[in-house]
This record gives sequence, C-alpha cells and structure tokens, in this order.
Amino acid sequence: MTTGGEDTARLTHLAEDGSASMVDVGDKADTRREATAEGHVRMKPDTLALILAGDMKKGDVIGAARIAGIMAAKQTANLIPLCHPLALTKVEVDITADETLPGLRVRALARLTGKTGVEMEALTAASIACLTIYDMAKAVDRGMEISGIRVLAKSGGKSGDWTAATLD
Repeated sequence: MTTGGEDTARLTHLAEDGSASMVDVGDKADTRREATAEGHVRMKPDTLALILAGDMKKGDVIGAARIAGIMAAKQTANLIPLCHPLALTKVEVDITADETLPGLRVRALARLTGKTGVEMEALTAASIACLTIYDMAKAVDRGMEISGIRVLAKSGGKSGDWTAATLD
C-alpha cells in the first residue's frame, strides 16, 4: 500500500538521450529517512539447529551475518552504480530463527538525515546478511535457499511514507 505520492512516470536515472546519470539531489531538503528490508534463508532443520547451538565450524553465523549486513549497508554506493554515498546514522540487522521455514529471517533497518532515501542500503544489508549465512553454513547444507528480499517500509522525503502490502 502506498501512503505517499510516487512519481512513476519516468525513470530518474536515465537522461533524455537514454544514457545513465546520477540524480542531482543537491536542491532537496534534508529530512529524516528510514527504510526497512527483509529476506530469509531456508535450510534443513538440522542446519538451523547447528547454527542456533553455535556449533558451526566457521563460528557464530548470526553474529557474523549481522556485522556483514551492517558493513554492507555502509558500502552500498560502491556496489550499486549511480547510488549516492550516504552518511548513515543507524544501521541495524536483526536475525531470528523461524522453525516454520525452517531457517533464519533477516530484517535490516537503515536511517539518516539527508537528501535521498536509504532503501538500497537496507536491501544491501539484508542481502549480504543472507549471503553470509549461506557462506558460513554451506559446508553442511548446500541446498539452502535465499529469498524474500524486499523493502518492507520507507519514510521521509518528498514521496512520503510507504509500506509494503502483506504477502499471503
């Protein structure tokens, strides 16, 4: 559901001639902006049990994934072309076990006061946290599946607040 206006009439990173360009945000007002993204890693129940028990050969999977997600959010502009480098004021990565998957659910929050949104930073944090979980557990479960990467909500800026529709 959209709770703020969105200009979807044109792609903002394309110039009149079709070439790529970085959007000029210099005239935009600084506002508090926040985005939350999620993803999950589905795995065998035994793999989840090993992770939760702290018995993985590579160490603390959840702790390493949390740190990797935070570090990744801070590197987003180096990874995604035309993405503005941002002075993030808060990045948080929460990872919880979900026996019904079975697996781990990742939720990432990125926040700043600035001229452009932080959706890409939240998505990058969630994605890299999921990839780190896979990397650290692949020795025991190569069939893990990463999915559900999406923005849950964003706030701030000219387009206002937005919340994703519930997936059933």
